Amino acid sequence: MDVSTPIDTRNCGRVSEILNRVGDKWSMQVIVVLREQPRRFNDLRRQVNGISQQMLTRTLKLLERDGLVERTVRSTSPPQVDYALTAFGRSLAEPVRALAQWALANLDVLYDNRQRYDAVNDAQEEVS
Repeated sequence: MDVSTPIDTRNCGRVSEILNRVGDKWSMQVIVVLREQPRRFNDLRRQVNGISQQMLTRTLKLLERDGLVERTVRSTSPPQVDYALTAFGRSLAEPVRALAQWALANLDVLYDNRQRYDAVNDAQEEVS
């Protein structure tokens, strides 16, 4: 994406919808894990730290609904289910990785900014 091209502010809500999907607690982790290779449900659950079976099921269904993940049932006994990123999902994996890297690289700055802001505003509230 060309960052010099401004985003029409009328589209910000639509962009936020996508960011909310991939930025929720579990979706980003699932996308990052599936970026490496397709996974079976229990393997995916082990790789996504702390996720419950119910939450993984819900997250996968939402990602599948959005066309980011595909679910493949293999006709074995017992049936095996694999989850993989679709081409559309893979196109999102790199921007998600870049966003995660940016966030991790800037967490200290963010926390410092918050502390500085809170210190100034807490002091102003005490004076008021």
